[in-house]
Amino acid sequence: MTSPVTLRAPVLLDGSCVARHVTVSPHMCGGSSSIFAQLGDWTWETVAATCGTNVYDAHTADGLPAYLSFYYFHVRGTAEVHPHGLTFGDELTVTSRSFDFGGESVLTLHRLTKAGPALDVLDPVEFYERPRADSLYVQNFNRWISRGRPDSNEALVQSSPPDFRHDHLPVLPERHSPRGIASRARKNGTFHPDGVPGHVAGEEFTTEYDLDVVHDFNGVGLLYFASYFSIIDTALLRLWRRLGRTDREFLARRVLDHKLGYFGNADFGARLTIGVRLWHHGDIPGDETADITVREARSGRLLAVCAIHLRRERA
Repeated sequence: MTSPVTLRAPVLLDGSCVARHVTVSPHMCGGSSSIFAQLGDWTWETVAATCGTNVYDAHTADGLPAYLSFYYFHVRGTAEVHPHGLTFGDELTVTSRSFDFGGESVLTLHRLTKAGPALDVLDPVEFYERPRADSLYVQNFNRWISRGRPDSNEALVQSSPPDFRHDHLPVLPERHSPRGIASRARKNGTFHPDGVPGHVAGEEFTTEYDLDVVHDFNGVGLLYFASYFSIIDTALLRLWRRLGRTDREFLARRVLDHKLGYFGNADFGARLTIGVRLWHHGDIPGDETADITVREARSGRLLAVCAIHLRRERA
């Protein structure tokens, strides 16, 4: 899309909603986790703008560093507009709105659309009930945490900075709360304990992944939230190749829905065990759902649960 875009800095539309015009650059797109990292940056930017908190240098009442961690990440796309379909030069209008979930948590919705420059406040009904066909939607549920021990990523505790303002934010209807979805996924080790509707169970695959201190950790030494996406995709690609599918086909996949629950972190040198189960739609060729769990190999501790609904197209 080549329509002129002049607005680059985020604009506060009201006390809870921010909009920005964006040109997709090389670091924001491709087959990696880059787009998810960018979405996370927009979430932090939105919370900082709407809640009056410096999320990049936040501290608890005791002076300990506090981090706005990702607990549940949900992306909704279409066959035409999906996270890996963005490319250099795409012009986007990104609208982001935060919602009140108490003093320890916050929910942020994003709408990415290749539409014109009009800026309008994001109505949550769009995400949950009436999504626009020309848009990509993202839901981020974040919780404030700090380290329980300075030398470990395992003992993370819930803790928020005292200057975190949230009472002025709108409140979502209870039926839209992601808390139940995430807690059930944590309890069951899957988003689909009863199977995927309309799909039949297919291949099962288990692989291991050694955390890379160069690529997988952020600037404060925590396993980076976007690395979970790349680690999961690495496991999915290994299954993909085992099934005789090509790398080109993998890059051409269309992600229609991507849910990721974050339930733990890990230290340097940890080895992960990743289990993948692929479900195939009974009537739509190439329509598949990957059901994925990530555990620390040594302890078996659950770190993440993921479900990816994708459309596979032959290259």
